[in-house]
Parts: sequence; structure tokens; C-alpha cells
Amino acid sequence: MSSSLTPVKSSTCPFCALSKQQVILETPTVLATFDRYPISEGHTLVIPKRHIAHLFELPEGELRAAWSLVAKVRILLKAKYHPDGFNIGVNEGAAAGQTIGHAHIHIIPRYKGDVHDPRGGIRWVIPANAKYW
Repeated sequence: MSSSLTPVKSSTCPFCALSKQQVILETPTVLATFDRYPISEGHTLVIPKRHIAHLFELPEGELRAAWSLVAKVRILLKAKYHPDGFNIGVNEGAAAGQTIGHAHIHIIPRYKGDVHDPRGGIRWVIPANAKYW
């Protein structure tokens, strides 16, 4: 096993220091919590309990558990907030905008009218290349 897959938590990682009260849902290997700086109402993160920088370095079972929890969070958010859609994604590495070195998946509820023209969704991370229509 690579050293990056150790279950040891980082003492400086905000995701490794979440309280039980901050956890919305959890499994033995992943948890969900509301984003501390939400893009929209209900913005939630699914976070592996294992301190690891990149999601796709997780063992297959833990990766499956993360995506399974994303699906459960989506159902919970639909029932609680009634969004009109979702953006679901991962920022992997500094070049992609990752600011916390602990893997996580964003589940961002979207609402009609929250932006003028939502077409293209996540394509707008590079605005010059986003518009293809």
C-alpha cells in the first residue's frame, strides 16, 4: 500500500477535524458535511475518512463508497431544499483549484435563476473555452 493511503489523520487538515455534529451522513469510510463556504443552499461535501489528497488514489471499495454516498446526499438534498438541478464535481490538484489537500466531492444544488444562463455548467471553469453552442 502506498504511504498516501495511510488512515492517519492530518492534525492541520480541516476535514480531519470535523465534529460529529458537522456530519450529515457517514459510512465506515466516507462522510458528508455541509460546505463551510457554500456556493448555494445545501452545498455539501463527501469526504473520505482516510486523509488522502486525490480521490482516485483511494482503493476501489472506498471510491465506490464515496460515490454511493454522493447519491444518498443528492436524495437528501432534493427532499430538503428542492433544487432544480445539481453540479457534482471534484477539484483535483492546485491547477484545478483544489485548496484543501484532502480529497472531497462537491454536491452543489442549483436553482432556476441562480445565474443568468447556466448552460455549460462546469465547462465555465475555463471561460474562454466554455461556450460551444
